[in-house]
Amino acid sequence: MNHLISLKTWSPEQIKAVLELAKEIKKNPKKYAQAMAQKTLLMIFEKPSLRTRLSFEAGMTQMGGHAIYYHTGNSPMGSGKETISDSIKTASRFVDLIMARLFKHSDLLEMAAFATVPVINALTDDSHPCQILADLQAIEEKKGQLAGLKLAYLGDGFNNVTHSLMFGGVKMGMHVSVGSPAGADYSPRIDVVNDCKTFANKSGGSIFVTDDPVEAIRDADVVYTDSWMSYHIPKEQEAERVKKFMPYQVNAALMAHAKSDAIFMNCLPAARGYEQTAEVIDGPQSIVFDEAENRLHAQKAVLLTLSK
Repeated sequence: MNHLISLKTWSPEQIKAVLELAKEIKKNPKKYAQAMAQKTLLMIFEKPSLRTRLSFEAGMTQMGGHAIYYHTGNSPMGSGKETISDSIKTASRFVDLIMARLFKHSDLLEMAAFATVPVINALTDDSHPCQILADLQAIEEKKGQLAGLKLAYLGDGFNNVTHSLMFGGVKMGMHVSVGSPAGADYSPRIDVVNDCKTFANKSGGSIFVTDDPVEAIRDADVVYTDSWMSYHIPKEQEAERVKKFMPYQVNAALMAHAKSDAIFMNCLPAARGYEQTAEVIDGPQSIVFDEAENRLHAQKAVLLTLSK
């Protein structure tokens, strides 16, 4: 059974194929108007969502299929009255694909283990592969290529988006640079860094982690940041984290160290005045809404690929 659990386990060839299909779908959407006819996607949500629900549901509708929104807070699975395995075995009898946006990655792995239909990771505390596929599509659209580009990530390195971005970037031959505060609570996981070094050796890319924001962003083609307050971070830690991350805020002064034609990205939602300033995210170098739109096209490509 083919799943999308993490870009760590997807080959560069699989990623490239999905990106090529996403490009074709975006260019010729009518060609795929019935590509998912009579197919149903179950969308399991434990975490809040805007882009994920809208893009998956619209994607299924635009390809002639149907999507079911299912919140765990109103289900036997969410209340603990039914095991994940029983719920997923049952759901697999009714639908063609399952997408889940969860807190615990281990729950997603359990779903994939018992599902008899493809399972898609729409975000867990470990990774966010669908977002990064959309990101890579946006970068290639703007820059014409992926291999050889420098992608600088600034902010919270101990983050599901950061880890997925590292995997996707190095597998595509990019030079990924992460600028985050030192320490296990803020820097990328060591196992992810080591895996990325292995992938980079095969692709010609590279991975670099530093606590110096200027060194991280210097001569970057792409500058990326994400929320300092992920869903799992308690509100009472906000003041401490803001103080810790403020040197990594992407503002005009920091952007000046990137290439003059660098693009700025944030997977959204964004907090102006925190991980980036308004002049950056609302400025001419920002492609955040092009990036967001590509969630639709990239996920259509994932749905079609996994449903073959």
